[in-house]
Amino acid sequence: MWKRLKGRGRRAEGGTRARRFVRALPALMILGGLAFDILTPPTFTAIPLFVAAPLIAAPFFSLSRTICTGLASMLAVVVLRLYSNTLPDVVPLIELLTLATVSVLAVVINGVVRRSNEQLASARVIAETAMRAVLPKPSDRIGGLHVAARYEAAQADEFVGGDLFAVTDSPYGVRLVVGDVRGKGLDAVESVAVIIGAFREAAEQERSLEGVAQRLERALAREGTRRGGLDAVEGFITAVLAEIPAGLSRVRVVNRGHPEPILLHPDGALDVLGPTVPALPLGMDLGAWPDRSDEWDLPAGTTLLLYTDGLSEARNTDGVFYDPAVRLRGRIFPGPEELLSALTDDVRLHTGGETTDDMALLAVVRPAEGQPDRRRTVKIVGLEGV
Repeated sequence: MWKRLKGRGRRAEGGTRARRFVRALPALMILGGLAFDILTPPTFTAIPLFVAAPLIAAPFFSLSRTICTGLASMLAVVVLRLYSNTLPDVVPLIELLTLATVSVLAVVINGVVRRSNEQLASARVIAETAMRAVLPKPSDRIGGLHVAARYEAAQADEFVGGDLFAVTDSPYGVRLVVGDVRGKGLDAVESVAVIIGAFREAAEQERSLEGVAQRLERALAREGTRRGGLDAVEGFITAVLAEIPAGLSRVRVVNRGHPEPILLHPDGALDVLGPTVPALPLGMDLGAWPDRSDEWDLPAGTTLLLYTDGLSEARNTDGVFYDPAVRLRGRIFPGPEELLSALTDDVRLHTGGETTDDMALLAVVRPAEGQPDRRRTVKIVGLEGV
């Protein structure tokens, strides 16, 4: 861990040094040009250094600083030619004309870059707004359960992805879904909207969790028809659905090719909820695959954690995947928000702050009544040695 922290610190320090160097480079070019012109014979010229200064400043500095850099380059040439008493000659006048032309070009480049940055910032705001509208953060208390959700983009400025989560209190209990749409961009957001909308409707109407999964399957099929033939192989969505019936200490899970949820007990023990029969992701129309839910006990104080593969497939510099079950075993958290915060911090430490995939996290806690039930009564399906 200490090596990872040192590596992350070195990268941050290196980025800071690079930014400082870029900001100082135009001034260094001008000062270097002055020294070069003074210390070399008259047949040598430092004009390329003076010309480069405003061009370097244009994409990185403000408009006023870009203009000042161009004027400083021209002033440096005037000072040098006055020093050598050659200012009235033709060559210095051509040099100044060249610098004036390049400075105007630098101002134009600066304007283009600023407009592009403004458009990019606007696009990011729109993307973030779209994602928040499609993927609203659930309430922290739903159906008597404590809930926390987190969406972590792989890139700090990236808001459009294909990971999803939703929680709803239905007549059949609290129902949850976490999924991962193949791909990114607006197409992925559109697929997320289809799945979230179909889930909220189906969760209210379908009596069984298997019925909810089938409704999602049909919704994707309709979307494929609307798009004129969505690729059945490339248009898949991995998803895990869960149901916690009201008044029952049970959780039902339907897993469609998704990373297995984890149950964390109040004493630090945990269980990985593997499906009895593995199933294909949603949208892979390769035949009839009846859904089958599995059940586990959900004692008071137990936390159900659902996540996407951005968590379980996060790798460190040695290529080792992050294993949430191994990292969480033996740890106790006061609530779901603290659990998700600890997870995201731990993943950053594991990867050195460089992740390649978005991740969605959803944690649901059944509040303890009195002393927490510390008995391990969860049935483990499809996993040994946990």
